[in-house]
Amino acid sequence: MALDTTRPSVALPQGKAVGVQLENNFPQSVDAFLGIPYARPPVGDLRFRPAAKLPESTELIDASRYGPAAPGKALLPGPALEQSEDCLTVNVFRPSTQANTANKLPVAIYIHGGAFNRGSAAMHKTASMVAWPQEPFVAVSFGYRIGALGFLPSTLSEKEGVLNLGLRDQVFLFQWVQENIAQFGGDPETVTLFGLSAGAHSIGHHLLNYDAQKAPLFHRVILESGAPTSRAVRPYDATVHEEQFRDLLREVSCPPALPESEIFPYLRSLPSSVITDAQTAVFDKYNPSLRWAFQPVIDGDIIPRKPLDAWTSGQWHKVSIMTGFNTNEGTMYVDKGMTGPAQFRDFWQKLLPQLSSSDLDTIDRLYPDPSADSNSPYIETRAGLELGPQYKRIEAAYGHYAYVAPVRQTAHFAASTKENTPPVYLYNWALPRTVIGRANHGDNMYYETYNDDITGISESQKELSGTLHAYVTSFITHGDPNAVPGRYAARPVWKSYKPANPGILIFGEDNEELIGGSIAPAAKFVPDEWAREETEFWWGKVEISQLA
Repeated sequence: MALDTTRPSVALPQGKAVGVQLENNFPQSVDAFLGIPYARPPVGDLRFRPAAKLPESTELIDASRYGPAAPGKALLPGPALEQSEDCLTVNVFRPSTQANTANKLPVAIYIHGGAFNRGSAAMHKTASMVAWPQEPFVAVSFGYRIGALGFLPSTLSEKEGVLNLGLRDQVFLFQWVQENIAQFGGDPETVTLFGLSAGAHSIGHHLLNYDAQKAPLFHRVILESGAPTSRAVRPYDATVHEEQFRDLLREVSCPPALPESEIFPYLRSLPSSVITDAQTAVFDKYNPSLRWAFQPVIDGDIIPRKPLDAWTSGQWHKVSIMTGFNTNEGTMYVDKGMTGPAQFRDFWQKLLPQLSSSDLDTIDRLYPDPSADSNSPYIETRAGLELGPQYKRIEAAYGHYAYVAPVRQTAHFAASTKENTPPVYLYNWALPRTVIGRANHGDNMYYETYNDDITGISESQKELSGTLHAYVTSFITHGDPNAVPGRYAARPVWKSYKPANPGILIFGEDNEELIGGSIAPAAKFVPDEWAREETEFWWGKVEISQLA
């Protein structure tokens, strides 16, 4: 294969990667190396097996486009991405000026979200993020297995040694970065993991998977709307996981009398479309109750114990942490047409059947029923949008349970360790992006990259995006969001989190420009008081979330 010799290139053990130079409207060009394989394709007999190392080669690798996304459900509207089980590819972005320098730059590895069932690295505009900071860094994004192909828990899966394959793919990629990132001008000793939603949940699990005998694969973390204690992290043999495993076997027409030893060979023999259609059907079956299929589980290895037990043990990677939540985390997930209080209560009984009657009464008190309490903050006032009268209420309660409380829990535990605790920084993304979604789950992803889709909207949105970008990139390069002034040097000082006197940086509060209202300052640092009673209630329910 002959490729243009003027394109940026890097020699790797698996071949010579030939990338592309991106100009766009960037202040500096960015070298992008896209779709580089980092493991053998997990297809055929390698399906449902841990990632395997690639053989060495001197062949040319055309690294000019993203590799296929892992097979999964569509996450965002727009053109469908190419999907393939051959999804274990990595993308590396560096300032073009880094091509011929011996100085090694800090590295940031982005882990995409998508409920462990959808999403891809291409959702994140990583090149823009690399193009704009005052101090440079190298960024990495990558694909990992999702859905049943990456997360198929069951007793049999444990016997076969194939639990949490998606998380194992991530660790395999971290090791690839340690071995190869210097070739791109990156420093393997200064690696930040950052990610949103399932990406943040993943980072939380890596954070808690501590082994003092092993060299660390990362040195800072940014968890956006996710935490290791989020939602439910159950044992691999939990009842719901065994049910979902049986559902998948039925969907792929696995013979009921097939010996246990032949089930995974049977699954490996099927066409890819049969597996992916089946995983979609099983996910859709459980999605209305938000008891999602194909999730990380406690396996005694990569998730060695309950996340809460790991926190309380004090045995976790002591690294600097940035973490935060969005004000309206639940809007993407809950039933927008929920009408009555009985539906509200039934939702919680199905999601968390271990809740007592007293717990349900407390939830009713914390989230006053708008149909019975004229002072309830959850009375729906947005006319003409076909929103049920219980929507604001269930959105708030689910968002607090699944995201806000676990994120605060991360900040609390990480900042409470006494032995030379690295700093923790907590944020709240509060900008209403749409009338229905408000500050929806994932909205901040569009702003942190400082891309022209956002900066071109208005000066207010440009400032908000630039402010977030400045904090995040300063943390990536120095472990401190305040260290690099950047283009927004007058931004507020972001103080580290102190459990005795917690503070939080709020982005975009009272800026309603995008929904027809007024603008407001980009950020402010305030006491962390919003919804404290509600989230502290959910803290106390983490244990029952982990039950089978």
